[in-house]
Amino acid sequence: MALFDFLEKERTVAGAGFNRWLVPPAALAIHLCIGMAYGFSVFWLPLSKALGIKESIACAADIGLLERILSTSCDWQISMLGWMYTMFFVFLGLSAWLFGGWLEHAGPRKAGVVSAVCWCGGLVISALGVYQHQIWLMWLGSGVIGGIGLGLGYISPVSTLIKWFPDRRGMATGMAIMGFGGGAMIGAPLADKLMKFFATPDSVGVWQTFLVMAAIYFVFMMAGALSYRVPPTGWKPAGWTPPATNGNAMITTRHVHASKVWGIPQFWLVWWVLCLNVTAGIGILGMASPLLQEIFGGQLLGVAKTFNELDTAQKAQIAAIAAGFTGLLSLFNIGGRFAWASCSDFLGRKVTYGIFFVLGLALYASIPSMAHAGNKPLFVGFFCIILSMYGGGFATVPAYLADLFGTQMVGAIHGRLLTAWAAAGVFGPILVNYVREYQIANGVPKAQAYDITMYVLAGLLVIGLICNLLVRPVADKHFMTDAELAAEKKLAHERDAAAATGTAVASNGVTSPLAVAFGWLAVGIPLAIGIAITVQKAAVLFK
Repeated sequence: MALFDFLEKERTVAGAGFNRWLVPPAALAIHLCIGMAYGFSVFWLPLSKALGIKESIACAADIGLLERILSTSCDWQISMLGWMYTMFFVFLGLSAWLFGGWLEHAGPRKAGVVSAVCWCGGLVISALGVYQHQIWLMWLGSGVIGGIGLGLGYISPVSTLIKWFPDRRGMATGMAIMGFGGGAMIGAPLADKLMKFFATPDSVGVWQTFLVMAAIYFVFMMAGALSYRVPPTGWKPAGWTPPATNGNAMITTRHVHASKVWGIPQFWLVWWVLCLNVTAGIGILGMASPLLQEIFGGQLLGVAKTFNELDTAQKAQIAAIAAGFTGLLSLFNIGGRFAWASCSDFLGRKVTYGIFFVLGLALYASIPSMAHAGNKPLFVGFFCIILSMYGGGFATVPAYLADLFGTQMVGAIHGRLLTAWAAAGVFGPILVNYVREYQIANGVPKAQAYDITMYVLAGLLVIGLICNLLVRPVADKHFMTDAELAAEKKLAHERDAAAATGTAVASNGVTSPLAVAFGWLAVGIPLAIGIAITVQKAAVLFK
């Protein structure tokens, strides 16, 4: 047991000289790795011809589902591979819910290490699945075990960052959660280059890529997890005045136990606020490429043709333009996570979400007319703003929860709330895909097949706005008593600021400015490279 004592929460309590600006890059190191979940579609096409190499080997038409899953003689369909994407976010939500309370007691370092083992171990199991051509090993490895790692890694820094930055809760969580949105910008181009490097006449290079990426991610995630520090009880930034003195009734100084939130109306209102905001955004994000191609068709090339009238070469050209559109949306998704969350520190969380819903409603309702008028710049601009608010919703909600329910168990409460993400991950794509298919099946031209969808999504935002307006301060009866809070702090192994001077304290000396600079460069350089690649691809959209 002594071998792993460094993982105990008591060993992560920071001393008086610790610089809190070392914690955000530690969180980013983990989020940039697990954020590759968004970019896993880069593997679908190569894996769909893992056996045929150049062309997929189709399974027999009469083969059963179990035989298809266990077959080593025919290639997988992309629809089968896509289940891994669904598993990612279902198990992310479930693990965040189930293990959120454990995380509060165990601390972010232990949770970060477990996350690294699950996410990277899942990639290793997936590599075995590709090598043995057993898709169930991929579902188990990356889908289930990796999904658990996603959930733990996603929520591991939330409570810690909020406690380190009580003066800038939104900005702090926005910095970390920005990394989750940016993971695919770094991981997808890296995976593409690795697959090309490892490709041979007998292999598409995916299993080797999984192993290399698992090794790289493990190093970064462990570095991030081991760099986590928690502030001692009672710590606050020098010169900062706690929010209790500013008269904002929406920000409490008391604390709700995570086990009680299921019975509190405000939790369910915020649950629906997040779910509806994510449902509207995630459906569009998943259909961004075909949406642009089918609505504008030949207009993207300056040709007066619909999508169906284009030849193969022209469709390849507009597919490249649509890829740039998808990259641009991802960039705004990432930027919105930091920008909107930071703005919420000044505007307030309720007002910020109010802007999301009112502005989103206006934009969604206007998009069909922009499309019919062929106004590509406004169409693209509207969707960029929408996706910035989609990302901003993720980054703002932890601070919203801390305002309403206190900071003591905000990580566990946030974990429970992420079940809304799991639900939205199912609702959004189904809504957008099935409404589109229904429209086309009933003779609606592809260029107009998304009109009803936009109006439906606008309607969802109206419901979200109502839920947000109904949020009020939590009633006194739901907060922990002083005795309950003291018991919870004991379970969480919290150390008072005055006691944080012994040998068990993680850092007593003054943090070197070089350490802070190195931490930010370690995550900033890969992120900058990913952004540069994305901007380069998005530039095609404006040629």
